[in-house]
Amino acid sequence: MTAVPSAVLTTAGLLGGYTVARTTGNRPAGGAVLAAFGAAAFETWRRRAGVGTAVALTGVYAGAFGLAHPLARRVGAWPAVLGVAAATAAAATLAGDRDRG
Repeated sequence: MTAVPSAVLTTAGLLGGYTVARTTGNRPAGGAVLAAFGAAAFETWRRRAGVGTAVALTGVYAGAFGLAHPLARRVGAWPAVLGVAAATAAAATLAGDRDRG
């Protein structure tokens, strides 16, 4: 069985969380999606790259969520979410999807 790349998890969390919040009008539900995928990504990073990397990448993920809000006022909601998701996926791939040892 092949593990899911953490970039897929972070992208699903950011895009899915936004989509759920927007379509349902329920921001906490979108936050729950964001948190669930973030927790899965954290565990993936912890196993593959260690706790320090997992903590740092979780900060990137949370920061991307925060950055999307002011960025959306400048470029629009979807471009902002897609942009931060892409940047987070790149960081996840480069730093988090490597095996120790």
